[in-house]
Amino acid sequence: MSKLLALYTKVTTPLKNEKGAQSLEWLGIAALLILVLGIISTAVSNQSGGIEQIISKIITKIGNMVG
Repeated sequence: MSKLLALYTKVTTPLKNEKGAQSLEWLGIAALLILVLGIISTAVSNQSGGIEQIISKIITKIGNMVG
Protein backbone atom coordinates (compact mmCIF):
# COMPACT_ATOMS: atom_id res chain seq x y z
CA MET A 1 0.00 0.00 0.00
CA SER A 2 2.85 2.38 0.77
CA LYS A 3 4.31 1.82 -2.72
CA LEU A 4 0.97 2.78 -4.22
CA LEU A 5 0.82 5.90 -2.06
CA ALA A 6 4.38 6.81 -3.00
CA LEU A 7 3.57 6.37 -6.70
CA TYR A 8 0.42 8.46 -6.32
CA THR A 9 2.37 11.24 -4.60
CA LYS A 10 5.09 11.12 -7.24
CA VAL A 11 2.56 11.42 -10.07
CA THR A 12 0.25 14.09 -8.60
CA THR A 13 2.87 16.45 -7.14
CA PRO A 14 3.95 17.89 -10.53
CA LEU A 15 0.30 18.29 -11.48
CA LYS A 16 -0.37 20.51 -8.47
CA ASN A 17 2.48 22.87 -9.39
CA GLU A 18 0.75 25.50 -11.54
CA LYS A 19 3.28 28.31 -11.21
CA GLY A 20 4.56 27.75 -14.74
CA ALA A 21 1.05 27.71 -16.18
CA GLN A 22 0.18 30.96 -14.41
CA SER A 23 3.32 32.60 -15.75
CA LEU A 24 2.41 31.57 -19.28
CA GLU A 25 -1.09 32.96 -18.84
CA TRP A 26 0.27 36.32 -17.67
CA LEU A 27 2.74 36.40 -20.56
CA GLY A 28 -0.13 35.70 -22.96
CA ILE A 29 -2.20 38.50 -21.49
CA ALA A 30 0.75 40.90 -21.72
CA ALA A 31 1.39 39.93 -25.35
CA LEU A 32 -2.28 40.43 -26.20
CA LEU A 33 -2.29 43.84 -24.53
CA ILE A 34 0.82 44.90 -26.44
CA LEU A 35 -0.75 43.70 -29.69
CA VAL A 36 -3.99 45.63 -29.05
CA LEU A 37 -2.08 48.79 -28.13
CA GLY A 38 0.00 48.47 -31.29
CA ILE A 39 -3.12 48.13 -33.44
CA ILE A 40 -4.76 51.11 -31.74
CA SER A 41 -1.66 53.29 -32.11
CA THR A 42 -1.41 52.39 -35.80
CA ALA A 43 -5.08 53.21 -36.35
CA VAL A 44 -4.80 56.52 -34.48
CA SER A 45 -1.62 57.62 -36.27
CA ASN A 46 -3.32 57.25 -39.67
CA GLN A 47 -6.25 59.47 -38.64
CA SER A 48 -6.04 63.17 -39.46
CA GLY A 49 -8.50 64.21 -36.72
CA GLY A 50 -6.76 62.38 -33.94
CA ILE A 51 -8.12 60.48 -31.00
CA GLU A 52 -10.96 62.93 -30.27
CA GLN A 53 -12.59 62.23 -33.62
CA ILE A 54 -12.29 58.48 -33.17
CA ILE A 55 -13.81 58.61 -29.69
CA SER A 56 -16.68 60.81 -30.86
CA LYS A 57 -17.40 58.38 -33.73
CA ILE A 58 -17.42 55.45 -31.30
CA ILE A 59 -19.76 57.27 -28.91
CA THR A 60 -22.06 58.23 -31.80
CA LYS A 61 -22.22 54.65 -33.06
CA ILE A 62 -22.94 53.30 -29.56
CA GLY A 63 -25.63 55.97 -29.12
CA ASN A 64 -27.24 54.96 -32.42
CA MET A 65 -27.21 51.28 -31.39
CA VAL A 66 -28.75 51.95 -28.00
CA GLY A 67 -31.34 54.31 -29.39
